[in-house]
Amino acid sequence: MIVSRAPVRFSLGGGGTDLPSYSAVHGGFLVAAAIDKYVYVSANQRFYDSIRLAYSKTETVDSVDAIEHRIFREALRFAGISKGIELTSVADVPPNSGLGSSSSFTVALMNALHTYQHDFVSSLQLALDACHIEIDILKEPIGKQDQFIAAYGGITAFTFNTNGSVDVERLPVRPEVIDELESNLLIFYSGIERQAAKVLSEQGKNIQSNQGNAVDRMHRIKELGHETRRILLTGNIDAYGELLHEHWTNKRQLTSNMSDTTIDEHYEAARKAGAIGGKLMGAGGGGFFMFYTAPAERRRVYAALVARGLRPMRFRFDTSGARIVANVRQS
Repeated sequence: MIVSRAPVRFSLGGGGTDLPSYSAVHGGFLVAAAIDKYVYVSANQRFYDSIRLAYSKTETVDSVDAIEHRIFREALRFAGISKGIELTSVADVPPNSGLGSSSSFTVALMNALHTYQHDFVSSLQLALDACHIEIDILKEPIGKQDQFIAAYGGITAFTFNTNGSVDVERLPVRPEVIDELESNLLIFYSGIERQAAKVLSEQGKNIQSNQGNAVDRMHRIKELGHETRRILLTGNIDAYGELLHEHWTNKRQLTSNMSDTTIDEHYEAARKAGAIGGKLMGAGGGGFFMFYTAPAERRRVYAALVARGLRPMRFRFDTSGARIVANVRQS
């Protein structure tokens, strides 16, 4: 039995600039943080030659081609495993929630399959493998942020070059700054699940056509990514709240399905209760909110959002990235 895990993430600043519709032309930059919520994948040699998969449903098939789950299918093809394996996946967060769980799953799966074959690979290789499966093979309209932060972990800055390469910088954020940031961020689940591909497809088209000055908005979001990096390194955390508000103001204008009346009402209720700034994480349209609050206003914001039916999520930042947490395979 092999158990692999990979963290999901918060995009702290510059999120979306990794999308190829923008980064392939202008280059992207963002800061992301892995958190202590994980996607787990277990791999075990099966007595029979068939393949058994357990996730939100169960599949038992005789060939890789017969697998319905697209990522399981393509990952097994990529790894060259064609029979006699059992794979199970569970997660700490719901799907379609804006935390990059699909890519975390792909990274955890590839780490499990590499280990299953006695092949131990680097964080970079895990990220590249996951990108290849999701972007090159499955043609998902996504960027490379989620795969890289799931593989590397930590609070990390990523530069997405126009040639497709990615530069990785683990930020040396002081421990007291990390503690303050963890204390001042409130995370709430909106209860709305959405498919990121639908939001990102429209966003990509708007960037390519520069609908509504989308490119200028993306330029500013990239600048906010650099400002986030400076804030974290200097420790001026209170400035982060206003930055979050500007980030959301720009982001919600990128597509028509980024927000709706209910989401806007949740956001304004948090601001009225004292949140300095916030945003929906991931592609938008649903999933998790992130709000920044001063300590004196934290309880009021918390109570206001709970009263609206939103569900809080406690967290800490993850520093280890993708890892094998158990490996008791005998042969």
